[in-house]
Amino acid sequence: MYPSGASAPSTLTTVRRLAGFIASASGWLSRRLGRGGGTTLPGVVLLKLRPKAVAEYAADLHHGTVLVSATNGKTTTTRLLAAATRVAGYHLVTNTEGSNLERGIATALLKGDADADLGVFEVDEAALASIAASTHPRVVVLMNLFRDQLDRYGELETLVDKWRDVLDQLDARHEPPTLVLNADDPNIAALGAGRPNVVWFGINDTSHAIGDREHAADATMCRSCGAPLDHSVVLVGHLGHWNCPNCDATRPTPSISAASIALSQQGQQVTLHYPTAAGPPIELAIESPLPGLHNSYNIVAAFAASWALADRTKRPQEAHAVARVIAETSPAFGRGELIELDGKQIQLLLAKNPTGVNQNVRTILSGPGELHVLVLLNDRTADGQDVSWIWDVDWETLRSRVGSLTLGGDRAWDLALRFQYGGFDMDKVKVTPDPAKALDIALAATPGDRTLFALPTYTAMLDLRWVLTQRGHT
Repeated sequence: MYPSGASAPSTLTTVRRLAGFIASASGWLSRRLGRGGGTTLPGVVLLKLRPKAVAEYAADLHHGTVLVSATNGKTTTTRLLAAATRVAGYHLVTNTEGSNLERGIATALLKGDADADLGVFEVDEAALASIAASTHPRVVVLMNLFRDQLDRYGELETLVDKWRDVLDQLDARHEPPTLVLNADDPNIAALGAGRPNVVWFGINDTSHAIGDREHAADATMCRSCGAPLDHSVVLVGHLGHWNCPNCDATRPTPSISAASIALSQQGQQVTLHYPTAAGPPIELAIESPLPGLHNSYNIVAAFAASWALADRTKRPQEAHAVARVIAETSPAFGRGELIELDGKQIQLLLAKNPTGVNQNVRTILSGPGELHVLVLLNDRTADGQDVSWIWDVDWETLRSRVGSLTLGGDRAWDLALRFQYGGFDMDKVKVTPDPAKALDIALAATPGDRTLFALPTYTAMLDLRWVLTQRGHT
């Protein structure tokens, strides 16, 4: 029955293959029935049949895993890092669809090529502990923590404490991972203080600083002594150049940084500085189609993670190739992507929490002329059912530039109330919960030579993409 010298597969291997086949079949059936894309169901089935499936599959990855977690930017950073690791010669498995809970990572591992030797996974903030325990990561990238989905995560301090426990457990391993941490986030910096094997990244260009911390800023108190933090430079939310006037806590000096950044509505140019074994830092320019200062952080984080992952002797050779593929990587699903339809252009900018929306608003305002905006707000499970966060967004900065404003989604009327209290001219505001109607109204109000900026929450983005797909635009 088996070739000479070969033995029958072990019972364990047979059971694992059977579980994988059943799980894969569930995804195929889901797609055939039009019930979904099969990005999570196979993982759900696989974990029911093999609860330790993530650990079993991850053990086959010769070079281990890289985990990327954050409140904002993990999908884009993972996308950039996946391109960077491929060009460096790794055979990759990654959750490109953005399904970042254990079931999504199980699905990605199940679908992965048999010759995959590295896993690059974006990981939900609350799932980091379980995924880190299962995959024994080689590199862990922690980018930021902002207030988001309070009904699901709880207060920000709860996540900070959970992440500290994760890092303590990783430090206790025989081979702890390299940590790639954002020096500009006081909470992330506190998590990395005193730990070995940390690569710090950040933005040194202060030309894009805002005057004061945003109303939605979260990390305003020192994690060491509880005193109010001082920010000499505020860049995104509470990210920036900070120090505690009461103790010695201060922003770590980034070893990999954005030395200069030129922004536009459709992209940016970033000049990176990164270290060498001896001598001054090397300068490297990246021209990226990703808009916004928040994406500057994503670009630097992805480059820093690829640098941490690379063999020390190969870092100089790989750096230019990594910069090239990062520059060639288009925006992830709904994260700044541009779509042409009916002779007009729509840009999708995911809007899920105050800090993220404020950055989208800054991006929109960076271009000239009158603005045409579509905002879609849902309160489903994946969005967070508490929509009070819309009151912490600085929508008022749009007020003098708005040519048309269309509000939609399940909680469209909550948005309307927010904009009315924000002092907007409500004669320019149209409200309809239906995403298809909202899109039609917004497009009709947008001149042919202008871009319609769509700011949907996560499930509202899926609704909008469904409408666009049904009409043949995506």
